Amino acid sequence: MASSEELALDLDELKHLQIIAKRPRVVSLISNEIRDLEKLAIDAASASASASASASASASASQQPVTTTFVPSLKSTAPNVVASPVLNYVPLGSFSWDQDSDQVKIYIPLEGVEQEKLEAEFKPSSFDIKFHDIQGKNYRCAIPKLHKEIVPEKCKVVVKPKRVIVTLVKASKGNWLDLHFKEDKLKPNLDKERDPMAGIMDLMKNMYEEGDEDMKRTIAKAWTDARSGKATDSLKGFP
Repeated sequence: MASSEELALDLDELKHLQIIAKRPRVVSLISNEIRDLEKLAIDAASASASASASASASASASQQPVTTTFVPSLKSTAPNVVASPVLNYVPLGSFSWDQDSDQVKIYIPLEGVEQEKLEAEFKPSSFDIKFHDIQGKNYRCAIPKLHKEIVPEKCKVVVKPKRVIVTLVKASKGNWLDLHFKEDKLKPNLDKERDPMAGIMDLMKNMYEEGDEDMKRTIAKAWTDARSGKATDSLKGFP
């Protein structure tokens, strides 16, 4: 994250650009970038204050006298606890499913299931169902991240002679493209820790594309001066 001094300089430069900007879209772009940088400046100041407070507290604590109390060792009289054996599960990856606008039904082909020997856990974005002691084996059907959210308290598992039916109640009506969540590759990746200078460069490019001829000449000169080591005087040509 940029230092407080760098953020202050960036804000001053953007506010100067805001004064000379003429086109509404350019003014809006600059205003949005100013708001983002002001938030980053506040966060940086808060982080600095917290660090100073922590350092002060640590210094105070180091000056306090330390008292050591000797506690005699006592032999424990508690009975030994035998650890439960770790259960192994066979994953159930073969199942079918269908849906309507309100719910999803999953059909698991599994015989010999007893209702009292299954364990079901539903969460807003996942489910985990364990089947115990089926002909000497344990089975498990789980999806760690569903396509969309469900209502856990309304979901259920019904045992049939030759299959198990899992009903997932959708949190919002609609059609699911898949049971599993898939990242939307078309969604832009918003980096919360984005470099403020990268944002300023993007803003300058947009201003250049949207600005009039005078604005383009001014920005082009600022870029040229920055490349030649005159970045500190890049706004000298502005009226």
